[in-house]
Amino acid sequence: MRIEVRGARQEHLVTYLNTLRHIGGDFAQTKDGLEFWRARPLTATDIETSVHPGFMTDWQQPLTVLLTQATGTSVVHETIYEDRFGYTEQLSAMGASVELTTRCLGAVACRFHGRDFQHTAKISGPRRLHGADLVIPDLRAGFGYVLAALVADGTSTITGARYLERGYEQPVAKLAAVGAHITTQSV
Repeated sequence: MRIEVRGARQEHLVTYLNTLRHIGGDFAQTKDGLEFWRARPLTATDIETSVHPGFMTDWQQPLTVLLTQATGTSVVHETIYEDRFGYTEQLSAMGASVELTTRCLGAVACRFHGRDFQHTAKISGPRRLHGADLVIPDLRAGFGYVLAALVADGTSTITGARYLERGYEQPVAKLAAVGAHITTQSV
């Protein structure tokens, strides 16, 4: 399957795109944006979040979900925010293998070194995820949960879609357009 993201610009995503290619994805520039696909089986990698032009912290959650499907053990070292891995508890409940640690496992010790923040995740894969009831705590985790639900076997129920609707333009319609089976309910 190939998915085109209209309006995406390669020059704004260089670090993310390089990471995607490194783990087995690929992309091509199109007239209207970028087209993405899986070029080969996904493989583990190590990532450290950073400020632009590095691997931005906002990309960490969706990449962590992707790494649950990669062969091997990946490390994601969060160096920007001290509490960005709370969402992994629900991923683990879906079957992901995510171990959090307070140690800096990246190339250099970060500003959280020696502090009691779980800011590094070790993700082992590939793991089959199964459907679950998920509660979105924020926009970034919510996007990760949607990806996890799409990868998972079975049905997932996601509560807190307002975060996604606030942060993304017509997320339900766009996901349905690429084959996701989504129904919405007002509570």
